[in-house]
Amino acid sequence: MTSKTLVTFALLGMSSVVNGFWRMECRGNTGVARIDPIIDFGKISGHAHTVQGSSGFGMSATYDDLVNGDCTSCAVKQDKSAYWTPSMYFLDSDTGEYSPVPQVGGMLAYYLLRGDNVTAFPPGFQMVAGSNYRRDYTVGDPYSPDPPQSNWAALKQTGQSDLEQRAIGFNCLNYKAPAEASLFRHYMPNKTFTDANCPDGLRLELMFPSCWNGELDSDDHKTHVAYPDLVGNGDCPSTHTQRLVTLFFETIWDTNAAQFQGKSGSFVMSNGDRTGYGYHGDFITGWDPAFLQEAIDTCINPSGEISDCGLFTSNGPLLSDAEQAECKFEMPLVLAAENAVAKVLNQLPGGVQIQDGPQSATPPGGSADPATTSISDVASSAAPVTTTSISTTSSTSTPITTSSAIQSGGAFIENPTSSSAVTPSTPDFGAEEVSSTTTSFSSTSTSILPTTTSAPQVTSEPGVSYEVVSTQTITSAGGLVEEIVWMQPVVYVTEDTVTTVTIPGPAPQKFKKARDHVVQHRHNHGRRGH
Repeated sequence: MTSKTLVTFALLGMSSVVNGFWRMECRGNTGVARIDPIIDFGKISGHAHTVQGSSGFGMSATYDDLVNGDCTSCAVKQDKSAYWTPSMYFLDSDTGEYSPVPQVGGMLAYYLLRGDNVTAFPPGFQMVAGSNYRRDYTVGDPYSPDPPQSNWAALKQTGQSDLEQRAIGFNCLNYKAPAEASLFRHYMPNKTFTDANCPDGLRLELMFPSCWNGELDSDDHKTHVAYPDLVGNGDCPSTHTQRLVTLFFETIWDTNAAQFQGKSGSFVMSNGDRTGYGYHGDFITGWDPAFLQEAIDTCINPSGEISDCGLFTSNGPLLSDAEQAECKFEMPLVLAAENAVAKVLNQLPGGVQIQDGPQSATPPGGSADPATTSISDVASSAAPVTTTSISTTSSTSTPITTSSAIQSGGAFIENPTSSSAVTPSTPDFGAEEVSSTTTSFSSTSTSILPTTTSAPQVTSEPGVSYEVVSTQTITSAGGLVEEIVWMQPVVYVTEDTVTTVTIPGPAPQKFKKARDHVVQHRHNHGRRGH
């Protein structure tokens, strides 16, 4: 453990441009679901995300929602921001089934204080880094190291698209060997490579733009910010002269977990990306700007440890790993029956299709959404929907592992110093392995949906909703577990004053569905269960 810490500090000490920084530890995730309040505000997102930060996160989350959240999965309780990235899955080429890859230690969100007059994020500020649909690398050979940064301008590689592609990293972790440099590899290596070279998993890295034009957001959620001409350092464009904190996300995925050893297959992000070029991340600030500005001005210890920042500790205490892990957001009812971290999945959440490029991926078109097809009536109808039950052998949640001995990086070195930073000679994303579940660049395939029983006619009468009365669990002789939710109608009547009247309805109706869905999410908030 000591040697790993020393390696990290050595990386930090090699740069003369880092005046100060801190690593925000977000050891727990608040949930894994198809939610993205920046790109898909108020509706189900196209793919699953692993989320850290405020419990106020949700489909329509705003700054106020985050700030008013009951808890945070980050160590500094004043940080009610939301941080999220695509989840990772393993596709077994023999079975065609997907399994979630465990995330190790949550997320480290680096707050790097680079440039002059660094400004705190204002209320309402949000941004996206990376491009969800990118499936190609256009800044030279992705299997060769980047040229020296001093040559980028002469090579005409300082456009925002160029810099965005170099802001992504896939770090092969081997704690017994010298560490690779951050942002050294801009593609996701295949399983053959990770099995041979990365016994401690993959660390996914993402640098956010830090140059700002003063707007809280933009139509594409990206152009109100820009990268300086060296990605994390350098000069800002003349259109974006203000300097924000430089955010840098690190998440470690256990690609060498026991359940993947000896199996043939490929790792894929939840957006159907096996190349890594479409990796991206989102951020909505949840800081009080005055508090964050004080942290920017005073938390400049070169250790980067939040415990070395007096502002954080004096307004603490810092939250423990266990406290961070307990914080969860409330799962929207429309997504409650979709378990994005089930032990085995027949498809990626949302029926996302794998697209390997090199053409840009395309959004889903025409295929039904499994969540809205099978459970959308739960939130708005006068009668429940019956869905196919799921065996307990395929619905167990994957545990999230935390460790105090996690090797962090830093994006502080320009070139690697280790001969262990090996790259495969061919891309080999496994495109030929499971042809029946993938498509090269088309999303026209119809999603495979679970069998459902048609729901009774939906009422359009306003003011009617259903409340849970009780639940019942039944285990059949074959080991199939069904959970029944008994619900009753509630009618809201408006007169001179607003009163709520409960109208006795017919006998409560049954709503069968898989265990670990609606009831778990509605009653187990604050418990580690994802």
